[in-house]
Amino acid sequence: MTTSPTPADLGFSMPAEWLRHDATWLAWPKDPVTWPDRVPLAQSIFLQMITLLSAQERVELLVDDAATEAVVLDRLKKMAVNRSNLRFHHIPTVDSWIRDYGPNFLLRDQGGSVELAFNHWIFNAWGGKYEELRKDTDVPSKIAPLLGVPHFTPGIVLEGGSIDVNGAGTCLTTEQCLLNPNRNPNLSKDQIEAYLKQYLGVRQVIWLGEGIAGDDTDGHVDDIARFVAPGTIVCGVEEDSADENYKLLQDAVQRLRRARDVNGQPFRIVQLPTPGRVEGLDARLPASYANFYIANGVVLAPVFGHRNDERAVEILQRLFPGRRVVGINCEPLVWGLGAIHCVTQQQPARG
Repeated sequence: MTTSPTPADLGFSMPAEWLRHDATWLAWPKDPVTWPDRVPLAQSIFLQMITLLSAQERVELLVDDAATEAVVLDRLKKMAVNRSNLRFHHIPTVDSWIRDYGPNFLLRDQGGSVELAFNHWIFNAWGGKYEELRKDTDVPSKIAPLLGVPHFTPGIVLEGGSIDVNGAGTCLTTEQCLLNPNRNPNLSKDQIEAYLKQYLGVRQVIWLGEGIAGDDTDGHVDDIARFVAPGTIVCGVEEDSADENYKLLQDAVQRLRRARDVNGQPFRIVQLPTPGRVEGLDARLPASYANFYIANGVVLAPVFGHRNDERAVEILQRLFPGRRVVGINCEPLVWGLGAIHCVTQQQPARG
């Protein structure tokens, strides 16, 4: 471990996403390479997200400069945004995947006073696939002065979309991503588990296998399975046995059914359909209903114009009876090989 003491040593841990937020962090999309011929559509999706989120919590939006801020504000004039809950920060970014390169927030309770901190992991653009995007690894250090809270530098490569926690001692991840030699080739599985335990404050790690087809992140778990309660996990299931996602998602379900929580109890596994095959310019896109985002009072759920859209939203609505589940057409967004969870980062509430 490169930081001593670690977050776990100090009583910090990563809270579940459904706990109350102070804010959601976003980074304004603009890269035509990421969204070929779809940048305006991706921006429209962000405007919709900002409007929905700002009604419930603060939105911290990273933009490159004052000119971009002015453009965003002008476009928001036609929308019912809660302007008092929107803050702009002139922090240039290469791309919008703040889930993967942004601060990974932690909390600890010090005798009734809840304190905030964050981890600043190394972001290497998903195993060095996109050299220009590696620059976004510095974004947490630029956000740090705005927060004024302790932060930790684990010193290893890890993206936020590769992990999911239940706030009760368990972390979900995949072997394809975290054990990939393009991330931390000198670390064993046990050593990576040790980092997750020390920097996320979890007690155990559940390992799934491979990610879905078309995923350039090498199998991020937030496209496969997600915690929706301490003892409940939703997992994508492909119903077409000829589909390339069928076997790998069946393997994920079986691993989850065998898994136990930190108290030795089985998890409730809820199956979520898939949106079938969504095609990009020359390859399949990693479209998944599991890439939803849980915010205060609302769940933002990606939909793709598929017959399973309505069923997926209904399943999520039953799982979140106290929140409104809103389906957002993410076909344009997934051209960038990610969806709603990938472009959001929650900042948990301190009280």
